[in-house]
Amino acid sequence: MKNSFIQFLILGFLVLISFTTQAQQEDRFVVMEKKLSELASDVPGLNEKVEFSVTGASLQEFLGGLASSHELNISIDPTLQVRIYNRFSNEKVSNVILFLAREYDLDILFVGTIMSFKKYVPPAVKDVVPLHEILVKYSSYNDLMTLDLRSDTLEKVVKKITQVTRKNLILTSGLGSKIVSVYIEDMPFESAINKMAYANQLKLVKTEDNFFVLKAIGEGEDGLDGLTKVGDKNKKKTNKSTGTANSPMSNASGELNIEIEEDSSTGNKYITLNAVNVPINQVLKEVTAELGVSYFLFSEIKGNTTSNISRVKFDNFLTYLLQGTDYTFKLDGPLYLIGDRKIEGLRANKVIQLKFRSLDAINEIIPAELKKGVEVKEFKELNSILVSGSLPQINEIEAFISALDRVVPMVMIEVLLLDIRKNKSVKTGIRAGLGDSTVKTSGTFLPGIDVTLSSSNVNEFLSWLGTNNVFNLGRVTPNFYMTLSALENNSNAEVRSTPKLSTLNGHDASLSIGSTRYYSVKTQNVLNSLTPQTVVTEQYNSVQANLGINIRPVVSGDDQVTLTIDVSVTDFIGDPPSSGPPPSSTNQFKSIIRVKNEEMIVLGGLERTEKSETGSGVPLLSRIPVIKWLFSSKSKAKNKLVSVVFIKPTIIY
Repeated sequence: MKNSFIQFLILGFLVLISFTTQAQQEDRFVVMEKKLSELASDVPGLNEKVEFSVTGASLQEFLGGLASSHELNISIDPTLQVRIYNRFSNEKVSNVILFLAREYDLDILFVGTIMSFKKYVPPAVKDVVPLHEILVKYSSYNDLMTLDLRSDTLEKVVKKITQVTRKNLILTSGLGSKIVSVYIEDMPFESAINKMAYANQLKLVKTEDNFFVLKAIGEGEDGLDGLTKVGDKNKKKTNKSTGTANSPMSNASGELNIEIEEDSSTGNKYITLNAVNVPINQVLKEVTAELGVSYFLFSEIKGNTTSNISRVKFDNFLTYLLQGTDYTFKLDGPLYLIGDRKIEGLRANKVIQLKFRSLDAINEIIPAELKKGVEVKEFKELNSILVSGSLPQINEIEAFISALDRVVPMVMIEVLLLDIRKNKSVKTGIRAGLGDSTVKTSGTFLPGIDVTLSSSNVNEFLSWLGTNNVFNLGRVTPNFYMTLSALENNSNAEVRSTPKLSTLNGHDASLSIGSTRYYSVKTQNVLNSLTPQTVVTEQYNSVQANLGINIRPVVSGDDQVTLTIDVSVTDFIGDPPSSGPPPSSTNQFKSIIRVKNEEMIVLGGLERTEKSETGSGVPLLSRIPVIKWLFSSKSKAKNKLVSVVFIKPTIIY
């Protein structure tokens, strides 16, 4: 009885777990359907009708076609191994996506208008904290941060950000277990933290000692009001409105309003300015007089300004006021020096070092407008440039170079060259003649006939022919010889080479493989004198036959490579003349292709076939059937060359 009761409890527990899991699944699909419905207002393609009939197509192929046809942003986990056998007719795209999620137990992550498909992983029952690593990236060089938070506890997020950025971020009491989610890419640190706080109903406060504090938003507060600083309350305000109509330095339409705010806790003063067509010199006098700032003018400040500046410090105020003019400022102790940018004492020097790329051609890339009035020198030993001129222009040049200072990818190109040569030649005929001396019988009978007969062997053969005939064929002289040829040659050769080339993105990589032949050129000169002399000069010239490949890779943002390929194939053909360069042929083509990283391509076979037939013989007799074999010599040759080029680019960062 007791055992039956225990079994009943276990069965009930399993049924309860099953119902709970099913309820969670239903809640997940309800949320998914709601997300798709909300997204349809920004992505009209989700409400369009589809007509599909697929049999055995992969999930990646089906969703890729769906995204292309209806302008959707879809990302698919490449590890999903799902084959689809369905037919959809006159159905909404959103319903098809929801059906696929239910049918194959998929999960959809929504980031903006991007839908990311992956296999659904049920959440752990007891462990609320996700198992994935909190993604925080930060560059101290340009103060940019990337956050990818997915239901992470605020305590761990703050700890991770502090460890990565080395900037102190703390929490107020009771917020450690709060779950936060946000995705931010390449934003300044303070802006990124502020937007993360706003997205999760928090507020960011910065203290005077550069601590960042996350607080809960109070009633009636808006977390997107900007970064709040401790001590911003109880400020002393001084309002000053100056009408410039009667000023001798302005025209009748001028208007100038100045407001000075003082922070009682820090003593810092902030300027709010509203000026319409007011002389810059007068604005400077009014503001410095109100703040009690000492300054010295190197030259007269000319020109008017129309500005609307809100709550800035005096240094920033001067930067905005003089921006776009020929004037600048420099702080020398408590005194501000103001005047023309080119005047001695206001010039600045700065060394800007590149961290990720080389110095080559960086000077030509900087726009001429930025370099106007600024001297830029290259310092190759330190991979830096030395800039001399006004400080605002130097800061603009530094910001421009910082935007270009990125890691340049290197591309390793594997080239597989395959040459297949097939040669066939046939040589037959009889040759006879007189030598300088007595020729001995020599040659080969196998595998081909190439025999030279001496005069004695020829006489023996003639005697044998005349034994039973009434005609006496006579005898040949001792220096007579005869050559019999019946040869056939076949050859198949395969030449394989696998060079590897490496080059920076956007630069050429070249390869050349070939051979060199030499031919002689004879020159005959007659020297004029009482006894003329003939001088013969022989000079050897070279001729090259190369397989040349020139490749320029360009890497795109999606790790695809655009290759500009220039191939030139030169080869020797036929037999070279006795005194002249050997004949050659050249094939050349140029193409532009786009391939994925580490994907191999085939350029195709460059095929060339050569045929030649030569012969010699006695006139008339060499044309008579049967007899022509005794009075002629022929040679036939057929050569075939196939060149195949395989190219595989690999991106290396």
